Amino acid sequence: MRANSRTCQAALIARSPAGVLCLFLAAAAGLAAPHEYPFQDPNLPLEERVNNIISLMTIKEKVAFLSSRPGVPRLGISPMGHCEGLHGMAQGGPSNWGRRNPAPTTIFPQAYGMGETWDTELMRQAGAAEGYEVRYMVQSEKYRRGGLIVRAPNADLGRDPRWGRTEECYGEDPFFNGTMGVAFIQGLQGDHPRYWLTASLLKHFLANSNEDDRIATSSNFGDRLFREYYSVPFRMGFEQGGARCFMTAYNLYNQIPCTVHPVINDVTVKEWGVDGIICTDGGASANLFGRQGYYTNALEAAAGQIKAGINQFLDRTSPRDVGRALEAKLRTDAELDRVIKGTLRVFIRLGLLDPTNQVPYASIGAAGEPEPCTTDKHKALARLVTQKSIVLLKNSKNLLPLDRTKLKSIALIGPLAHEVLLDWYTGTPPYAITPLDGIKARVGPSVTVTCATNNDNGDAVKLARAADVAIICVGNNPIGVPGGAWGKVSVPSEGREAVDRKAINLEQEELVKQVFAANRKTIVVLISSFPYAINWTQEHVPAILHMTHNSQEHGNALADVLFGDYNPAGRLVQTWPKSIEQLPPMLDYDIRKGRTYLYFKGEPLYPFGYGLSYTTFKYSDLKTSAGSFPKDGSITVSVDVRNTGKRAGEEVVQLYVKHLNSAVERPIRELRGFKRVALQPGERKTVELVLPARSLAYWDGSKRAFVVEAGKIELQTGRSSADIRLKRTVNVTN
Repeated sequence: MRANSRTCQAALIARSPAGVLCLFLAAAAGLAAPHEYPFQDPNLPLEERVNNIISLMTIKEKVAFLSSRPGVPRLGISPMGHCEGLHGMAQGGPSNWGRRNPAPTTIFPQAYGMGETWDTELMRQAGAAEGYEVRYMVQSEKYRRGGLIVRAPNADLGRDPRWGRTEECYGEDPFFNGTMGVAFIQGLQGDHPRYWLTASLLKHFLANSNEDDRIATSSNFGDRLFREYYSVPFRMGFEQGGARCFMTAYNLYNQIPCTVHPVINDVTVKEWGVDGIICTDGGASANLFGRQGYYTNALEAAAGQIKAGINQFLDRTSPRDVGRALEAKLRTDAELDRVIKGTLRVFIRLGLLDPTNQVPYASIGAAGEPEPCTTDKHKALARLVTQKSIVLLKNSKNLLPLDRTKLKSIALIGPLAHEVLLDWYTGTPPYAITPLDGIKARVGPSVTVTCATNNDNGDAVKLARAADVAIICVGNNPIGVPGGAWGKVSVPSEGREAVDRKAINLEQEELVKQVFAANRKTIVVLISSFPYAINWTQEHVPAILHMTHNSQEHGNALADVLFGDYNPAGRLVQTWPKSIEQLPPMLDYDIRKGRTYLYFKGEPLYPFGYGLSYTTFKYSDLKTSAGSFPKDGSITVSVDVRNTGKRAGEEVVQLYVKHLNSAVERPIRELRGFKRVALQPGERKTVELVLPARSLAYWDGSKRAFVVEAGKIELQTGRSSADIRLKRTVNVTN
């Protein structure tokens, strides 16, 4: 069919370097292009549109469509790519996601810190803010950069605190990580019934929690752990969150590379409904015929990945290898068609093939709109997320919060006292408030604030001795060494991508000891991406806070907590061991051998779910909506919580389940619900949590199905996995 003049105008736009879809821009410019092809009709069913595009594409176009920025310019489908976005869109940062031309975006605390909020609604809001900024960056005339496929959240589990990329996950519990991930996904993708704000691409499937030699190691475990632990956050993200995309991991799972593992098709596609983008990690294809030795050459590896379900490659050579594999008859055209349909479905759900007046997110980035990261709304959200992420680990004799009116001097000490360190998967924030900035702004000129980053010349001790109170900021460097040289760390306790930690003690604890000896009113602020065995600090120092790196509002939020403008209520998302000797071997993926709070047999330094407050709470009246409930039903658990202190505060109510007579080995207890609730002094609230019977199931390998057992379970509510306040037994019936 010959294109008319308006179609030609749209085609010219499609070939422009703007990098967005032709029809998308044509509609924005008022070019009401007619439907040259059926797929351009937004009223057709999605699969009809996808099939029509496939029928129009040449083999060369199909092979090229396997890249991580695919498009079909001839058909008016311009390229659309990915961006990183674990805690804000990454268009800058130490790893140069902005290609050495950074663009500012709102930056939240590291994902690990976002997890420590235990606040699903806040996670949804953060995801929505990021999703909006991604759209703005892609669509605004000023930038025209990035991509609407967001590589987040990281659905991996922090089964061991030595994992170098612990900072990227939400913690060690599958239900918790899945719940927080679902909220973030829902924010990223939006709430429109038809169109996505952005496309959430989960990573890294599967069991990717060791860095050392990760491309050659195999994560080995049975079907029960696959179904009940390692895959749970992914399954929840797909089934409950609505995500349809993921990235495969570098490692092997039970001796088969994750990039070509049968579970991609057999489980994620056929059981969980994944029908979108399934991509490799960067350079993973070469590993298949390299270190992993799973195939003998690149053509076999390319053919194997297409068979497994991969439809996007994060390298430049694999699509060409797929073309050669087709020529060699190692794969068929029909198999190629099957996989590339996934990317086309994502494009349609993003509204990239539809008129802009039908796509609710198409107007984002219009001329005159302020940059979202500069708005008070996004700044305030970053501050709130950071406030809520801070965990109070110790507060002896109520040293905190500090009373500014009773202070004349503060010594702020430590290597992180005047830093906001950025991690490898961050962007560049529009501004960054350090602890020194935040504290000085909070106390004003009437309080003298001195600062020393170390005690090399006795400066730290001198300042601490002269001050009313000493605040010491210690922790890790999330990129290992200044400048972020790949695979390098400065001390054994550091970790990052490509490097697992070799120790969990804090080398900077020597500085803590020196400062504490000079001033007994010392507050330690541990700013870290993972747990540390700070045993001496816990025993001696009166007050300890934990927070993670990266937030643009880092210093303001810390000051808010130190001076009582915000009452901390963050909770830990991992078990913090007392020593490395309490941990099983790093490559033992059988968590039943003493890993995580689910199976940990020792006494931790801090348990999963732990965190204190400036006020106190009392639990009472634990009830259930029924004394028993059927295997296909649910029960509502309610508990009254009262603020018994003199300050307003928030409590994180946690619901655990213990199986009393199971036929199979079960965890010590399992988290099955939580809610963060705000209470004024003296206020009482009833917190309700719904417990579906299906969440009690275990995987029966002989039946290849989840099974809910009849029998008694113990419901436990409390402040952490080790601080259970009330218990109640109920029956699950046939």
